[in-house]
Amino acid sequence: MAKQKTLEDLFHDTLKDIYYAEKKILKTLPKMARAANSQDLKAAFEKHKAETEGHVQRLQQVFELMGKRAQGKTCDAIEGIVAEGEEIIEEFKGTPALDAGLISSAQAVEHYEITRYGTLRRWAEVLGMDEAATLLGQTLDEETVTDEALTGLADSSANEMAKAA
Repeated sequence: MAKQKTLEDLFHDTLKDIYYAEKKILKTLPKMARAANSQDLKAAFEKHKAETEGHVQRLQQVFELMGKRAQGKTCDAIEGIVAEGEEIIEEFKGTPALDAGLISSAQAVEHYEITRYGTLRRWAEVLGMDEAATLLGQTLDEETVTDEALTGLADSSANEMAKAA
């Protein structure tokens, strides 16, 4: 009979998923920064790339706390979200609507990350992994701030620019 899977197994599996996702996002953010029309949006993507490097390091610490090797597991969700973002770059390149599209793609990524980090933090608390919960909570807070900053960029300029065209 197969071993019963526990919350700790689920936690580890989900950790591998978000680790893969963060590494994929690290590769994608420079493309998004290059594609953006607005300097503010380019800067936001570059800032988030630096933050994402920190997220990867925190995840590595959580793996260490578990006594596990840091490794990713293909995350189909992030693959799909990134593919949609690349489609927007292709289809809207050179148009005033591009930045609004890039922001929507970036927010799809952020919302995915927010759900994952929120769940992982809660599970870490339930499992009594206080240090892991703190690390995951720090990343969750940063992802939430990034999402709010993207909404600010959309509201302050990108959506109106896209509409005016």
